[in-house]
Amino acid sequence: MTEYKIALVGFGGVNRALAQLIAERNARWQQELGFSLKIVGVTDLFLGSVIDRNGLDAASLAALPAVKGAFAQLPEGTAEAFNESVIKHSGADIIAEATFTNPKDGEPAATFCRWALETGKHVVTTNKGPIALHGEELKRLTKANGVSFEYEGSVMSGTPVLRLARQTLAGSGVQGFEGILNGTSNYVLTRMEEGLGFAEAVAKAQQLGYAEADPTADVEGHDVRLKVVVLANELLGAHLQVNDVACSGISGITSNDIAQARDSGARWKLIGSARRDADGSVNASVEARLLPSSHPLVGISGATNAVAFDTELLGAVTVSGPGAGRIETAFALLSDIVALHTSGRQA
Repeated sequence: MTEYKIALVGFGGVNRALAQLIAERNARWQQELGFSLKIVGVTDLFLGSVIDRNGLDAASLAALPAVKGAFAQLPEGTAEAFNESVIKHSGADIIAEATFTNPKDGEPAATFCRWALETGKHVVTTNKGPIALHGEELKRLTKANGVSFEYEGSVMSGTPVLRLARQTLAGSGVQGFEGILNGTSNYVLTRMEEGLGFAEAVAKAQQLGYAEADPTADVEGHDVRLKVVVLANELLGAHLQVNDVACSGISGITSNDIAQARDSGARWKLIGSARRDADGSVNASVEARLLPSSHPLVGISGATNAVAFDTELLGAVTVSGPGAGRIETAFALLSDIVALHTSGRQA
C-alpha cells in the first residue's frame, strides 16, 4: 500500500476541503485507489504554517477556525507563513497548491510550484495562473526533475475537461473548442433572463459567493482568457500568451438585449474559444455571443460550466459540470493524485 506525504500550500476553501476528504475517506481510498494521504505540512498567508513529519490530524485541520494566525494554536505551529520551508523541508512527496490566482504574473503560486519541482516534488494545483503564464518553464522543470505536474482543476474545477480531451478524445482530431468557462458570468446572464438588471444580478452572485467583491475578472472575461490559454496550449499545441487572446465581457449586455434574444429563441453567453486554422496557427477569443437554440452550449444555465470540442471524427463533443465549489475543486486535486499514482511516477 502506497502512502503519499502531502503538503498543502494555501488553506482556503479548496485545501481545507481536501483535508476534510482525507479525514473522511482515507481508509476508503486505500481500498479503492491503492494509496492513502498523510498531511505533513500546511502553509497559508493568513493562517500561518505547521509541519509535522509524523502526520497532522486532517480532521483537526479541517475544523480549525479561519482566524489570523490560527496555526499557532497547533503543536509545532506558527502564525508566520513559512512557505518555502513547508514546500522544501516538510518531507512531502506531493505539494497541493491552491492559492489565489494572480492574473497578471501568476505569483506567488508560480514560485511555489517552481520550488517544489526544483526539489523533486510532485505538484498538483487548481491554479490557472502558473499554467497560463509560466506553463512551458514549469513543464521543463517537471521533465528535468522526473516528477509530475498535474493541473486538472485549473479550468473547470472537478469536471475533467483536460484529461477527457487528452485521453478519451485522443485520435478524434480535436480542431477547436467553445466553452462557458466562468460560472459567475453565466449565473449573471441567467438571472438577467429572469428579469434582474446587470447590477442586481452581480450583487446576487456576490451574496451567494460566486462573485468577488470586485467582479471584474469574471464579468469582463479575464478569468476565461487564462483558461482559454491553458486549453489552447494543452489541447491544440498552441503557444499562446494571455495578450494573444482578444477579450471582452458581458457588462455591456442590457436587459433589452436579453429580451430580444429570448424572443428569437437565442441566449447570450460568455464564450471562450480557440480554433486551429488550416495553416496550423491557433486563434482564440473571449466574447459575449448570441447563441442560437441549436448550439450545444445554449442550454447551460446558472453557475454550470461546459465545453464543446469540435472533432473531426465525432463532431461536437460536449462536457458540462461544476466549474467551482470547495469539494468539487478538492476532487480535482484528488484526481491529479490518482493520475500521478497510476502513471508510475510514484514518490
